[in-house]
Amino acid sequence: MSVRTIDVCVSPELVHLHEPQGKLVVVIDILRATSCMTSALANQVESITPVATLEECKVLGAQGYVTAAERDGNKMEGFDLGNSPFSYHNNAFAGKKIAVTTTNGTQAIVRSAGASDIIAGSFLNLSAVVNYIKNRPEDILLHCAGWKGKMNLEDTVYAGAIVDALKSELKHTEDSVLTALELYHSSKDNILGYLSNSSHVNRLKGKGIMKDIEYCLTKDVFDVVPVMRGGVLVKHT
Repeated sequence: MSVRTIDVCVSPELVHLHEPQGKLVVVIDILRATSCMTSALANQVESITPVATLEECKVLGAQGYVTAAERDGNKMEGFDLGNSPFSYHNNAFAGKKIAVTTTNGTQAIVRSAGASDIIAGSFLNLSAVVNYIKNRPEDILLHCAGWKGKMNLEDTVYAGAIVDALKSELKHTEDSVLTALELYHSSKDNILGYLSNSSHVNRLKGKGIMKDIEYCLTKDVFDVVPVMRGGVLVKHT
C-alpha cells in the first residue's frame, strides 16, 4: 500500500501547480475566513456558502441568506456581517444559512475546484482537522489563502502545524512543505509573538481587531470540521 503524500500551496495563484484534482484540500485563511467558518458552524449555523464576488453574495442575500462580506479587512457596506469569528458566538445565527465572500479565503475555496474533498482549517479546529485527515484515503493539499495572491506567514505556519502532526504518516516531495514545517517549529511556542511583525497582522492591527487576531491563533477551541458538500460548507458529522 502506497504512503499518502502531503503538499503545501502557499498562494491560490500557484494552486494549478499543485494539482488539487482528486485530493483532500484543506483551505487555510487563519486571519480570518476559515476561523469564521469554524466558529460559525460550531455555533449552530446551518451552512456557509462561499462565493467569489460581492454580487454573488448580494444575490443570495436577496434569497434570505445572512450575508458576510469583507474586502481589505473591512466589512463591506450593505452586508450583514464582516469577517470576525465573534459575530457567530452565543449561537447568534443558529439555524441560519450564511453567504460569505472575503478577500482571500473564499477565493481559495473556489480555486480548489476538482478536489475530491474540501475542508476549512484553522487553529481553532487544528486537532479536529488532523483527525479528519487521518481518516481519509486521499493525498493532502494544504491550500493557503495568503494575501491577494502573495504568501503570508500565518497561513503557512498553520500548514506547518498540520505537517508536523502528520509527519510520521505522510510523505512529501516539495520544499514548500519543509518551509512550512520550519516556520511552525520556529513559532510554535509563541505564535502571536512570532507573527507580530507579519504583514497581515500589522494590516489588521490598524483596524482595532487585536482580539480577533489573538482568538484566531488559539488552538483547539472547537471539535468541528467544516466540509464542502454540494457547494456549501456544513459541519462534519
